[in-house]
Amino acid sequence: MKLYIKYMVSNRCKMMVKDELRKLGLHFIIVDLGVVDIMETISSETRQQLKAGLLESGLELMDDKRAIMIEKIKNVIVELVHHNEEPLKITFSDYLSEKLNQNYTSLANLFSEVQGTTIEQFLILHKVERIKELIIYDELSITEIAWKMNYSSVAHLSTQFKKVSGLTPSHFKKLKDKRRSPIEEVGN
Repeated sequence: MKLYIKYMVSNRCKMMVKDELRKLGLHFIIVDLGVVDIMETISSETRQQLKAGLLESGLELMDDKRAIMIEKIKNVIVELVHHNEEPLKITFSDYLSEKLNQNYTSLANLFSEVQGTTIEQFLILHKVERIKELIIYDELSITEIAWKMNYSSVAHLSTQFKKVSGLTPSHFKKLKDKRRSPIEEVGN
């Protein structure tokens, strides 16, 4: 039986879900971002207990088909941007359509209608957050980050980064060093 869980975006979330399933004596086949496949068919009482346990961890068991599809779209984006090491070899719209076995236009229309923003804007926000993370790690050059994040050029990355954050990547990198100053030097 498949269950869909909202806000499940990290390995830590997966561990919390596994713990909740174990508490209820449920056996899982797969626990992945946003989806759990369990061996049992659960009663409405067990479902309510699971729902309550997940809520305590900031997660939400979903029932609505539209909400489930939105969460699947978000999870594909999170997985791609934050956990995938290889750049895409196809367009993002084709990638999303293949992953969810749905027409991109219908996915995009549903997402916009429910979320009030586009899939592309959601993707860009996640890419900028990931770029910030990679800049802070200071292991890759901006050129390497642009390649890793599937940008056609450093200029394209920089333009998008500045539009979202208000800063250029190089300015953000300089700020990062200031943020890591010792507390006694803050404000001096």
